[in-house]
Amino acid sequence: MITRIMMAVVLMESLFLIGCAAATARPQPQSKQDGTVNSQADDQSLFPVEVNGKWGYIDKTGAIVINPQFDYADSFFDGLARVENGFRDTGELRMAGYIDKTGRIIIDLESNYSLDWSLGEDLGTMRSLVDLNPFGCFSEGLAAVYIGGKWGYIDETGQMVITPQFDSALVFAEDLAVVRIGEEEAYPGDPVEGKWGFVDKSGKYVIDLLFDDARSFSEGLALVRIGDWETGRYGYIDKSGSIVINPQFDEAQSFSEGLAVVRIGDWDTGKYGYIDATGSIVINPQFDDAQSFSEGFAAVRIGDLETGMYGYIDKTGSVVISPQFNYVQSFSEDLAAVCIGGDPWEGGGNPSARFGFIDKAGTYVINPQFEWAWDFSDGVAEIRMDGMSNHPSIGKFGYIDKRGNYIWEPSE
Repeated sequence: MITRIMMAVVLMESLFLIGCAAATARPQPQSKQDGTVNSQADDQSLFPVEVNGKWGYIDKTGAIVINPQFDYADSFFDGLARVENGFRDTGELRMAGYIDKTGRIIIDLESNYSLDWSLGEDLGTMRSLVDLNPFGCFSEGLAAVYIGGKWGYIDETGQMVITPQFDSALVFAEDLAVVRIGEEEAYPGDPVEGKWGFVDKSGKYVIDLLFDDARSFSEGLALVRIGDWETGRYGYIDKSGSIVINPQFDEAQSFSEGLAVVRIGDWDTGKYGYIDATGSIVINPQFDDAQSFSEGFAAVRIGDLETGMYGYIDKTGSVVISPQFNYVQSFSEDLAAVCIGGDPWEGGGNPSARFGFIDKAGTYVINPQFEWAWDFSDGVAEIRMDGMSNHPSIGKFGYIDKRGNYIWEPSE
């Protein structure tokens, strides 16, 4: 049986592969902010915020850099961010496109293309764009767009460089993008004809449509599946399309820091371990859940879904932070978000679950106090408070620095 935690792991891995998650922050300005716009817009990190129903951007000090003016705004990727006016609130789209870090509209898609906003419930579409937008975030100079019921790619000038022709399309990674032709498998044994392959930045197939599932390249290898999602097996290919690690695993993740998570056995009784790029098992399958390595540490769970706890291991498989958390995130900028007080995914929301941040010694540097927390990026982490659901995107959102101080107070 697929559990809610398993589905959460799948979603989180998809987010990582996509590299373009929906913005969720909904805070209001605080008294220290006077609304004055910081005109500097170089390589600084900017974070989306909502003020009185309009979205703009702040820098890592909490100063407004781009005045709130959009009905929706996403995070910046490759120096550009997705924005919209209309549609979400009124259903009448007035503008959809990309801005630079000065707030200038660089690409107005609606002026040049007729975006298709009827995306339905297709899983492939959801993997391509988590929030079901018909235009994706830039990665390696290209972004996916959904026009006339098919996905193609535009460049950073807004020119269509790969004609819409795919039923699903992920972001470019290591010069290749995963694409699908045909329907996505909806259930085990579904006699679908859809297959996944890889195209280059000209749209040419460099790896044919051969796989029942595929993930983006990472560290020179791509995860692929042969067979349906219940009985199929996962292995890895190189950029020539050759299978370098035979499909043999019941579940697997992309390579990170030289190692990849694999599962041997079924959902209920299988164990997770790690392989290297030759396919050799370097950390024996022994964990009840496992995440990819980040900054030399990987989160693992010891025990079943209901009573097990998460801790962290190093690349020898030794436990370096003992299992004691109900849920955890990966390390980023030397800190990791961890949850105590109960499972944060518990149905209806768990009022006692709280996230804080630990360092690599396992010591709290920010005490558990948030209903949800995300990774640090350029010294800033997004947090959620006052949610009415266990869904991470519902509630009041803010941003904190590495001391746990708010640079933007939580607000809807």
